[in-house]
Amino acid sequence: MKKIIEKDDKKIFKSGIVALVARPNVGKSTLLNKILGQKVAIATSLKQTTRKNLKGVYTDSNSQIIIIDTPGVHKPINELGRYLSEQSKSALDSVDLILFMVDVTEQCGPGDKWIYENYIKNSKSQVLLVLNKVDLIKDINKRELNLFSYKKMFCDNVDSIKISAKTGRNVNDLIDKIKNHISVGEKFYDDDIICDSNMREIAGEIIREKIILNTKDEVPHSVAVLVDDYIEQEKIDKITARIVVNSESQKGILIGKNGSMLKNIGKEARIELEKILGKKVYLKLFVKVQKNWLKDKAIIKDFGYN
Repeated sequence: MKKIIEKDDKKIFKSGIVALVARPNVGKSTLLNKILGQKVAIATSLKQTTRKNLKGVYTDSNSQIIIIDTPGVHKPINELGRYLSEQSKSALDSVDLILFMVDVTEQCGPGDKWIYENYIKNSKSQVLLVLNKVDLIKDINKRELNLFSYKKMFCDNVDSIKISAKTGRNVNDLIDKIKNHISVGEKFYDDDIICDSNMREIAGEIIREKIILNTKDEVPHSVAVLVDDYIEQEKIDKITARIVVNSESQKGILIGKNGSMLKNIGKEARIELEKILGKKVYLKLFVKVQKNWLKDKAIIKDFGYN
């Protein structure tokens, strides 16, 4: 049973665990970053950007909320896809609240219904329907019809909120709603902790984000980034990372003419890491071909997807 923590002998403290679930490219990672006020999850417009459950920690004067950002849910087509699906499903096992995030600019579609039937319907956890991208829909009637299409899955028996993860619209109201769904309890983490990833993991994700943004649809889904060395020093961190691709042609795309693509990816990743760390970063990247790694359970496990 959770202990009651009193602050200033008057205020009660609440804590809870929340899972953020959605189909790909709805804005989960963007929302997590907005709530935390700092980038901890990479966010792009492509599917399968998030590959592992990431815990973000939001703490204020009267609450601590652990938010689990899960991989976008979709029907798996290979071993990596099955891993991503299991990551999302495992996050729902013992949470206080599920944030089911949908795109309010569209009506409820097959992907949303599949998530509801396979992940949400039989869960014992409370559910909050989060309708994202409200800034992109100006037609109020269309917006309300879209909302109704999602609520029909729950027989209209679900709490909901419209937000914009990108602009921050109603995000503070969302935090208040989450607090209404969690109970009195003690902190899980110290106040200065905002996520459960270490800098080695964050560096690998930042590099993968820059690969996605620079190569678009050409190679991102077949890429894994492995940080082989991370040497932390007072004035500079030295990082060596291996980029694994599925074929020689993908390696050629990643390296680019005279190494231009790889240099640009490294430069963008280094600049962002220096912003996060507040100091200089030396980043060295290599590209290696590992054929059919997406279908090999042993390799996927070896790459940290387990």
